Amino acid sequence: MQFVVKSVSPENVKTATLVVTVGEGRKLGAAAKILDTASNGALSAVLKRGDLAGKPGQTLLLHGLPNLKAERVLLVGAGKERELSDRQFRKVITATYGALKALGGSDAAVALDELQVKGRDAYGKTRLLAEVLADSGYVFDRFKSEKADPQALKKVVLLCDKADQADVERAATHALAIANGMALTRDLGNLPPNHCHPSFLAEQAKAMAKEHDNLKVEVLDEKKLKELGMGAFLAVGHGSEQPPRLISLQYNGGGKNEQPFVLVGKGITFDSGGISLKPGSGMDEMKFDMSGAGSVLGTFRAVLELQLPINLVGLLACAENMPSGRATRPGDIVTSMSGQTVEILNTDAEGRLVLCDTLTYAERYKPQAVIDIATLTGACIVALGSNTSGLMGNHEPLIRQLLKAGETAADRAWELPLFEEYQEQLDSPFADMANIGGPKAGTITAACFLSRFAKKYHWAHLDIAGTAWISGGKEKGATGRPVPLLTQYLLDRCKA
Repeated sequence: MQFVVKSVSPENVKTATLVVTVGEGRKLGAAAKILDTASNGALSAVLKRGDLAGKPGQTLLLHGLPNLKAERVLLVGAGKERELSDRQFRKVITATYGALKALGGSDAAVALDELQVKGRDAYGKTRLLAEVLADSGYVFDRFKSEKADPQALKKVVLLCDKADQADVERAATHALAIANGMALTRDLGNLPPNHCHPSFLAEQAKAMAKEHDNLKVEVLDEKKLKELGMGAFLAVGHGSEQPPRLISLQYNGGGKNEQPFVLVGKGITFDSGGISLKPGSGMDEMKFDMSGAGSVLGTFRAVLELQLPINLVGLLACAENMPSGRATRPGDIVTSMSGQTVEILNTDAEGRLVLCDTLTYAERYKPQAVIDIATLTGACIVALGSNTSGLMGNHEPLIRQLLKAGETAADRAWELPLFEEYQEQLDSPFADMANIGGPKAGTITAACFLSRFAKKYHWAHLDIAGTAWISGGKEKGATGRPVPLLTQYLLDRCKA
């Protein structure tokens, strides 16, 4: 989807469909009033008939209005609130896209800038508007014999005041890059595990590097992982025919001597649970357990498209967790790259095992900050549902930066405690620690485990088990989160 920004009076916009708002109580928005005057009261006459009440998400399509250059006018209900919440604004945008999708026009002009959204200026409103519009057009039909009809809508003109044009253009550019990153993350999460395995993710990273001179990719195979002493990482892949891979991406957009930011993604391309086998029901969805790695690749795509002036490292910890005669057993003890030993009480707590060695590996980059992203615990879904990612870490300023980025990007996280008392749940009589801490506070004890390998730098952990995927039914699939949050965090660092 292409976005074009224009500062022009709505009655002079030549387009297949012009979108304007109507508030609850049939109150015409500012752009709608201009159209109403130009068309000799045509909009008022329609509203007087009671065809549209103006409730959020209602739409009404009008044809052939006089004295307008637009072929059609789409009225969209905006509700009665003077300031919309992000959720209400999303509802308006989604309804707009749904109506436009049903039409045959290849272009549309949108006058939603007049809506007031809590906490959002012209840039913030446009970012959310353009991201939702672009992401709404996502389709995954790669394995269907009958493909979806090509999307007719190719170009959207964003109407704005002249004074806001620069901010709106910047927002549209950022939004499109983020939406493209989300699309890549969604594609990877939706791919079946017989296609998307550790070596496949390595090939995706290499293909990205071929397109960008300032991106370098290195793939560490089993031999290299053994040389590095990554016993925890290797333990996860023992039962699979698919060999594990640690994939390193280095983007150099900043100064030569600037310390990089590091994103670490959990990339379990299929999680059967291993010997601690998961229940069969819903196990097909465990292909999304690589969404942390997928979100890192998606964020890199956005960063590369924007060519941000920043140095960034991505570490994708990729393996497949399967049961077999060679698989790691409950009770096994492994030695991590850090030298710490881990008693594996449950092989289904495997994500933290690939991550802990990767967090140790991250030390070599002397990072400004390290953020790991993982579909780590079902307990996070119990605690926060599917709307909010769990967030923990060892550096409060970093936590605050991520929370702020989530608010700005409408991709929110919530901080959970990481108190010392929780660490005791990981005690083991046979090793330095166990890989699980019992049934209580599972999300927190998982982060406690990771914290033991992240003491040499500022670190934060995002548990995206609930936000990266929609479960069940026809709507199930990857969401592309938290690409907006991560990209916003990096955008903010460019300003700092």
